[in-house]
Amino acid sequence: MTSGLWELVLEGIWVTVQLLVCSALVATAVSFVVGVARTNRLWIVRFLAGVYTEVFRGTSALIMIFWVYFVLPLAFGWQLVPLWAGTLALGLTYGAYGAEIVRGALNSVDPAQREGGIALSFTPWQRMRLILLPQAVPEMIPPFSNLLIELLKGTALVSVMGMGDLTFSANLVRLALQESTEIYTYILLIYFAIAFLLTRLMRGLENKLKAGLGKQVGSTPDKELRRPETTGVGAGGALG
Repeated sequence: MTSGLWELVLEGIWVTVQLLVCSALVATAVSFVVGVARTNRLWIVRFLAGVYTEVFRGTSALIMIFWVYFVLPLAFGWQLVPLWAGTLALGLTYGAYGAEIVRGALNSVDPAQREGGIALSFTPWQRMRLILLPQAVPEMIPPFSNLLIELLKGTALVSVMGMGDLTFSANLVRLALQESTEIYTYILLIYFAIAFLLTRLMRGLENKLKAGLGKQVGSTPDKELRRPETTGVGAGGALG
């Protein structure tokens, strides 16, 4: 490829990275807000959060992009630039999946931890901030890592808006050179390199968070390593 075509690809990489970062931030915020709401004591809050989750998990991300970019201006008169339209559509869609990750991680915390917070007269927000989230967040990292990779691959959908992301730029280069094998092989490798880097970063974050809790990634819980103690007659027989 010529230098001009490589510049086009590099511009596409930059647009993809921008879209990935912005939509990941939106998805993260939505995940925690909706995920925490799914564990709220009020049924109406849980119900509304559940409706959002089911609606956005049950709709296509591609159709959501079309709706935000093409339907929203007609219905409400709000015309978003392609970057923000893609960010909103992908952030809301993948945030629904992330909300279930947050809900599951919060529910996996030992109930005794919640009871301890209640015994200490902590408010619900204090229990969430000081007890539940510090223990739940490290468990969210592996599924969030997978979701981030899925989000990276989902950014290719914005090419339907004519947005100059990596996929759109690759298609322009393919049309210019009339060569599909070489171009799409390069694009596959670029997506893989970005995904691999994201995986390493998320693994490092998981190690750091679990180290703060005195855990190791992939380690067996203490209760599985500890042998059951024998007492009473059985203990005496064993010693005898």
